[in-house]
Amino acid sequence: MGTFSVAVVVGNPSSAARETVEALVDTGATFSVMPASLLHRLGIEPTRTRRLRFANGRVEERQTGMAFFEIEGVDCEAMVVFGPEDLHLLGATTLEALLLMVDPINRQLVPEVGLLMRGGNDDAC
Repeated sequence: MGTFSVAVVVGNPSSAARETVEALVDTGATFSVMPASLLHRLGIEPTRTRRLRFANGRVEERQTGMAFFEIEGVDCEAMVVFGPEDLHLLGATTLEALLLMVDPINRQLVPEVGLLMRGGNDDAC
């Protein structure tokens, strides 16, 4: 698919602390990853430690917390991994929470309609 970056506002869901960063869009990553120093500066503290698998197959424990994300006026709260200084990554669960999908041809994010369905018939939940 190729990779591309987007401007994303990252913030503390409990305060007005916000910063805009360029993040690599990675639908192969479950969660978003931001530098631990950025998250601490925003007042976001780790709430859990989770076991995560890296692209090379290695499994490690990493700290996670909740962050505010905004892209082009659309916002959500999603789990974020406390990462190294050089990694700003926008993962699949954040994209889903923002109701954005990847247009691989034009290398951009586009709005999608959220699904609210119950299996087996046409009735909504």
